[in-house]
Amino acid sequence: MELAFLSPLYEHPGSWASAYVDLSGHGEDMGHQRHLTAEAVSRQLREQGADEATCRAVYEAVEALRHASDPYGRALFARDGEVALQVPLTKAPPGGLVHWGPLPHVTPLLDLAGEDPVALVAYIDRTGADFELRSAVLREEAGQVTGSRQWPMHRAKASDWSERHFQLKVENTWESNAREIAEALASCQAETGADLLILCGEERECRSVHEQLPQQVRGRAVEAAHGIGSRLLPGEVEDIRARHVRERVLAEVDRYRAARMPDEERRAAAIEGVPQLIEAAREHRLAELLIRPDAPDTHREVWIGEDPDQLAARRTELRMLGEEHSWPARADDALVRAAVVTDAPVVSLTPVLEETGDEVAAGGMGALLRWK
Repeated sequence: MELAFLSPLYEHPGSWASAYVDLSGHGEDMGHQRHLTAEAVSRQLREQGADEATCRAVYEAVEALRHASDPYGRALFARDGEVALQVPLTKAPPGGLVHWGPLPHVTPLLDLAGEDPVALVAYIDRTGADFELRSAVLREEAGQVTGSRQWPMHRAKASDWSERHFQLKVENTWESNAREIAEALASCQAETGADLLILCGEERECRSVHEQLPQQVRGRAVEAAHGIGSRLLPGEVEDIRARHVRERVLAEVDRYRAARMPDEERRAAAIEGVPQLIEAAREHRLAELLIRPDAPDTHREVWIGEDPDQLAARRTELRMLGEEHSWPARADDALVRAAVVTDAPVVSLTPVLEETGDEVAAGGMGALLRWK
């Protein structure tokens, strides 16, 4: 997950309020329930030691969401009496996910607002296709294409020469329309930035379009087992999107495992464990951070200074490095801050726990390195 949008949260040192608010309920008493949520969130922050101005700012921000149509929820980050950032969620958060500390608690975003690939769905028939964009929070029409060759479209069954000639025309019509659909689909993907393409229709038409797609797009396309004239149900799209995420994360896990193998000088291009991760973060060597958000090491206490590369396993280490001011913080928050400010992506291992279990990185955190 690219987290550059979090950069403003790290421009100023100081304590932060982080609140993940569930907005998935849309019943008749929605306004009242969200009012109660606003009170509960501000109360939890107050109990954790947050200043009154920040508690009030978060309360008012949640109150302002009483009639919001968000399907899942919102993450809010505030300090010094001001909400600095709100992030729409793609999954409903668990209750009570409220944190006050020296850094914004952003790790839950990896699972609650992270891997949300946009799918460009093409509903294909022999004459053209309708396009639709789908994600966890998006469903909208994205245009259509009609093939320039509309006749003939059906095969003949007889076997004399004229009808075989007719069948050849049908084949040529299909191939011509498939090429036009593929070109329009590739153009729409480039324009929308869709992460994957879902081809929906009869097997033959989908296969023809798939084969005509440009090479750089073909690898993003999958064919849905669905008939002509219907729309994919949300669950079907979600299964395809989830499979896409799992495959991408598994590829990163394979890269990480390969990089763990030491070279001839016994140096590896990947590490695990808080001490090694801290050292790499101080030296700006993190190329990609892998985290299982609920893993033991994420809760581990480390020490941080004002700058993102000022972090250590013990307070005395920071003092030895010349840092006069230091605060205790969660290991995951400190390492994510270091990754964000050095443009290193952060990957959640949650989507592949079924395949990998807890074996990817000791303690639940690891990293690929920019250099050994």
